[in-house]
Amino acid sequence: MIIFGASGHGKVVLSASSAEIKFFFDDNPLITHFKDLPVHRYSADLEKEQAVVVAIGDNKIRKTIVQTVKHMFTTVIAQSSCIDTSVNIGEGSQLLHGVIIHSDTHIGRHTIVNTGATIDHDCSIGDFCHIAPNATLCGNVSVGEGTLIGAGSVVIPGVKIGKWCTIGAGAVILKDVSDNSTVVGNPGQTITVND
Repeated sequence: MIIFGASGHGKVVLSASSAEIKFFFDDNPLITHFKDLPVHRYSADLEKEQAVVVAIGDNKIRKTIVQTVKHMFTTVIAQSSCIDTSVNIGEGSQLLHGVIIHSDTHIGRHTIVNTGATIDHDCSIGDFCHIAPNATLCGNVSVGEGTLIGAGSVVIPGVKIGKWCTIGAGAVILKDVSDNSTVVGNPGQTITVND
């Protein structure tokens, strides 16, 4: 397996993976080694039989990189996570240490469910999302593509969060959130809506 992203999130994915890591890809020409492994600029011809996971925390950057990668993608699931057998997980996603995901939940492609996050039953998480450490999504929550759910935030049952939203750290989301919104606080208040 190859990790794309020789930085902080790459370290977390490295520690969560049970696969042998061949090396890292990174576009920064100043990085030649990372965590005692070589770092290469991306090439579609380099170890093309190996699967790649894109370990970039920023959802937009991760999506841009995924669109350029020609390798097949793999999913990383930490052994310390607890994932119900009925959970559907999209390619390229990363379920990290201490994650709990309950029954009949869908996790989209290239989504990060970070350390200690909890996702209850019947949730739907879109592609390129990031559920930050210790976030809690109660049952029947829907999260649109590209949304960041901040560290330690709580989303109550049945709430729908739109695409490309930012939910601030520690926010408590009690009602639906429209696309491109930034919501902070307890209870959550929308502070901006971007086009």
